Amino acid sequence: MIRIGCHLSSSKGFMHMGQEAVSIGANMFQFFTRNPRGGAAKPLDEADIAAYRAFAAERGIGPVIAHAPYTLNACAAEEGLRTFARDTMRDDLRRLSHLPGNFYNFHPGSHVKQGTEAGIALIAEALNAVLPDAGETTVLLETMAGKGSEVGGRFEELRAIIDRVEHAERLGVCLDTCHVFDAGYDIVNDLDGVLAEFDRVIGLGRLHAVHLNDSMNALGSHKDRHACLGAGQIGFPALLGVVQHPALAGLPIALETPNDLPGYAREIALVREACGA
Repeated sequence: MIRIGCHLSSSKGFMHMGQEAVSIGANMFQFFTRNPRGGAAKPLDEADIAAYRAFAAERGIGPVIAHAPYTLNACAAEEGLRTFARDTMRDDLRRLSHLPGNFYNFHPGSHVKQGTEAGIALIAEALNAVLPDAGETTVLLETMAGKGSEVGGRFEELRAIIDRVEHAERLGVCLDTCHVFDAGYDIVNDLDGVLAEFDRVIGLGRLHAVHLNDSMNALGSHKDRHACLGAGQIGFPALLGVVQHPALAGLPIALETPNDLPGYAREIALVREACGA
């Protein structure tokens, strides 16, 4: 079974997101834990969460991917920003305890001229501070495009973070197709080789989710510009190869394409039709 969905607005609560997912043919979804540019999270509505959990069980929806805000930078040069990142992650994980068995995805961060090694150490330090509060939530490091001072553009950098974390069993990886392509991993002509390298460096057992996006830029551009499926440099056949690869079977696939809801519905239908699912 293909687990595919998209990024939905959480402004109206979990039940609304679940109903919206069903309306576009999705059986999983992703959402921001709070405003993607930062700020406080809305108070939890436990009745809404309970209603959603019953609805999701009935309709076979899940797992859910909670995405940390873009402003979260666990390896920022400024200590106050690192404290904000830790506090936000800890609060998000506490709230996600009401939705056990799901995922919390975050961009590892930008070292801001401190150097990659320093960035890796600071990210691991933040994870060591918050993972004891993770409960049943698996925290996902997202593969990045490597633009500027981003950490996570190479599989080795994610491995180095994992190796420094005490509760590494709570960690996984989300593979973003646009990001890895922009980082220089040729998923168009050598997907098997890219996945073999991922397995060698990190281990496919840690790969828990996929962000499915085309890229506006060429291989190795380090730009991070998402495109709709088939409208970029990766192309739909290669993206379909990711969806259908046996090593990725069963992983939740979240579209992060520049779309509105009808656009997501079209892309979900396109993938399902191509896969005969």
